[in-house]
Amino acid sequence: MPNLKSAERRMRKSEKRRMRNRHYKSMMKTFIKKVKNAGTKEEAELMLKKVYSILDKLVAKGIIHKNRAASYKSKLAQFVNNFPITQPQQA
Repeated sequence: MPNLKSAERRMRKSEKRRMRNRHYKSMMKTFIKKVKNAGTKEEAELMLKKVYSILDKLVAKGIIHKNRAASYKSKLAQFVNNFPITQPQQA
């Protein structure tokens, strides 16, 4: 336990920030999974736009680094562009 009043306040603030950051990171991971588990390429592209928006917001808030966000964007775009054809073409 902290001895100083300022250290006590600092501890409360850091715990609030940790919980907030945890929420945002969890949300980010959930949306990334939604892109990867999309049924169709069109669905994946729609989710990709949402993920881009979320990643940009997290960078602006300082929760993740801009290079990490760029890496996620690049990998997800590559995944969507090479989206596997799950249903066979019928002639």
